[in-house]
Amino acid sequence: MNDELVRAATAAREHAFAPYSRFRVGAALQSESGAIYKGCNVEGASYGLTVCAERVAIWKAVSEGERRFRAICVVADTADLTPPCGACRQIIWEFCGDIPVILANLTGDRVVYSMAELLPRPFDGGFLG
Repeated sequence: MNDELVRAATAAREHAFAPYSRFRVGAALQSESGAIYKGCNVEGASYGLTVCAERVAIWKAVSEGERRFRAICVVADTADLTPPCGACRQIIWEFCGDIPVILANLTGDRVVYSMAELLPRPFDGGFLG
């Protein structure tokens, strides 16, 4: 599973639209059904409107009716493996729960964290009563 997700995230990264930061990221999310949804970061001139690869993959899966997920992979061209940003960690937790998060780069390095390791004591709908 990890190899397939890394390949899919690496391929998604090729479609990133990052003319300002030049920081291209790809993500691949596997649903419980086995389907893989890919996403890349998409930047806008108004940086606040930029969307990360992880959220693109999640939105695509949810828009296709998926609600349960097995793992997500994030690929960037960095020596230090790049974890999801804070906003993405929140969205991953809310939509995917404590799934494995695979971080990889273009030179073949990879590591797997649980979402709970990346976002300890998360906020979710359970606090809304």
